[in-house]
Amino acid sequence: MKMRGIYSSVTDIRRKVFTEVARLAYEEGDYAEKIAELPYKIVPGSKAVYRESIFLERAIVEERLRLAIGLPLRPIEEHKSVADGIEESAIAEKYYDPPLVNIIKFACNGCAEKRVMVTEGCQGCLEHPCQEVCPKQAIHMENGRSVIDQEKCIKCGKCLESCPYNAIIKQERPCAKACGMNAIHSDEYGRAEIDYDKCVSCGMCLVSCPFSAIVDKGQIYQTIMALKSDTPVYAIVAPAVAGQFEPELKNTQLRGAFKALGFTDIKEVAVGADLCTIEEAKDFMKEVPEKIPFMGTSCCPAWSVMAKKTVPQLANCISMALTPMVLTARLLKQEEPDCKIVFVGPCAAKKLEASRKSVRSYVDFVLTFEEVKGMFDAKDVDFASLPEEEPLTQASSDGRGFAVSGGVAAAVVKAVKRMDPDREVKVVSANGLQECKKMLMAAKAGKYNGYLLEGMACPGGCIAGAGTVQTVKKAGVALEKMKKEASFEECMDTSFGGELEKLEEL
Repeated sequence: MKMRGIYSSVTDIRRKVFTEVARLAYEEGDYAEKIAELPYKIVPGSKAVYRESIFLERAIVEERLRLAIGLPLRPIEEHKSVADGIEESAIAEKYYDPPLVNIIKFACNGCAEKRVMVTEGCQGCLEHPCQEVCPKQAIHMENGRSVIDQEKCIKCGKCLESCPYNAIIKQERPCAKACGMNAIHSDEYGRAEIDYDKCVSCGMCLVSCPFSAIVDKGQIYQTIMALKSDTPVYAIVAPAVAGQFEPELKNTQLRGAFKALGFTDIKEVAVGADLCTIEEAKDFMKEVPEKIPFMGTSCCPAWSVMAKKTVPQLANCISMALTPMVLTARLLKQEEPDCKIVFVGPCAAKKLEASRKSVRSYVDFVLTFEEVKGMFDAKDVDFASLPEEEPLTQASSDGRGFAVSGGVAAAVVKAVKRMDPDREVKVVSANGLQECKKMLMAAKAGKYNGYLLEGMACPGGCIAGAGTVQTVKKAGVALEKMKKEASFEECMDTSFGGELEKLEEL
């Protein structure tokens, strides 16, 4: 997570890929020929900048282009054109097969999973506290400096804690450290490998790999094909949209910006968050503690899948309420049954959620904010010249607050208090899957009986999602501003409350 907020060469290449895929889709012509030219456009010249070979750089870009279109990685041992399958993927429908998250093996640095190392800062001090505290006698002196026997070392970290010079460090594979599910290990060649039985597609590994070797599949290409059709296509934007395209793009220009991409209009997913709040509040009052010992919120798909995978016997304790994305999509489909719906948000896991059979008929595509930025760049949308239109006004301040850790639980508590002022609701929140796991284990042990548990896979909440553009700090400030601009405060005051029962039955 240390790299978040830093515009690096990895960020630059990733966004160029999104831009060029979007441009490829918007323009007519021979898609196969054009995609073959793109690696030379994205990585120009004859001298490598990022890797030891410009050919390696272009090969990695080729795989990233394929994944951005929804195509699978090519087998290393077989010859296949970068354009293989592109004609079949040029459709206005969802197009990719699992897995969602992929590792480009030849881009992986083969980082050590975990190791403790003595640096040049070692002074060879007389006391040798590192030796004294090591439970495995894995440290000895060579040429006046401490040396760690890696075969004996258990990576406990006691030596680095005791060193007065901070000369001992612990290194972990960045992607594995970021994975709250311990789903990343090494293959036979030392390269990172994902255990898909554990993976929940939170996307934290995507933004933690310094070598840009981990990539999720995208739907930019197919979305634009839909935009070019005669079918109305709506963008439903997650609450975390606040500030993602600022300072150039104002909230009053969001509608015009998406229309410039070809969308018919946009709707706020915070409207669905209002309805989700009411549904979860009712469920909590009805089921806790009479039927279930506690209830976990449902809106974060990575958290809810993690909970069900980690402690399957408590799966019934995770709310079955429809997520804000699904509720918003169903509400829109009621108004316009033949339209296509694109969820735009910060989350990689939403791509997985939208692939479920129960959701697929309502949410046609999922794009991240970063992918949409690529579309803006491809279309050369000038935010400054966009007219100001009616701002988004249909959602509550609390519904928009779903984008930050603690926001979901706070909204549900308010809704319960409105329905039953005497009802006490104890809350515990966790963000980041490692902390979510700890919370879940404590709940399993009976420490949170009667509680509402809010889990969010991304540290800080949705504003820190893998597909965000803005820094977490700036996004948080923008969200608070957007919350203040809401026409009403509490979810219970939504004008769509009468639709909830009908939406649940669809």
